[in-house]
Amino acid sequence: MSTTNEGSSTASVDMKLEVLIIPVSDAGRAKDFYASLGWRLDADLAGDGFRLIQFTPPGSGCSIQFGTNLTPAAPGSFQGTLLIVSDVQAVHDDLVSRGIEVGGVFHCARGGVCRVRDGDGVWERVSGPAPNRASYGSFATLSDPDGNSWVFQEVTIRHPGVGAAETAFTSVADLANAMRRAEAAHGEHEKRIGAADPDWPDWYAAYMVAEQAGTELPQ
Repeated sequence: MSTTNEGSSTASVDMKLEVLIIPVSDAGRAKDFYASLGWRLDADLAGDGFRLIQFTPPGSGCSIQFGTNLTPAAPGSFQGTLLIVSDVQAVHDDLVSRGIEVGGVFHCARGGVCRVRDGDGVWERVSGPAPNRASYGSFATLSDPDGNSWVFQEVTIRHPGVGAAETAFTSVADLANAMRRAEAAHGEHEKRIGAADPDWPDWYAAYMVAEQAGTELPQ
């Protein structure tokens, strides 16, 4: 295995996904579209036969770039990339209010393949969010003017080992939704113990940290 100059394994060096390159046919049209989503414009640089435009989705640590002579990939070939959200219905409704054409919220009859393929039988898309709003189970789709596609996936409770090392919330809405889920779970906790829990702030905090980390939730 290759190592750094200090002798430590390269596996110990963080590799953070920074930018995805989106192939488009018209940079100006794509800029107008991604701006209309409410994404942050970071850069618009142009040179001799070259243009680079960068946007960042709300709360994302990864940005997208597109432009002129930026990638040999065919416009529209960027397909099915996941955008993780805490409330897919709220995202859907916000985009609709902006006049954006976005697919309705759906879940898969079985498995998750239907998030990128609207097939038959077990892969059939079912209208509406997943039963009990199961984490990872609800989706909505969006395409830009070239047909590059995105999939919004609702994630509220992480699979074990998938969460961040630190608990962080990227927006007021994400924090508020996490507190609402903790409140609902704490209500069930108080029913089980048959009394009001005076230490509810500690319980809320433990629940929210475990939810993000994908570890066992407090009961």
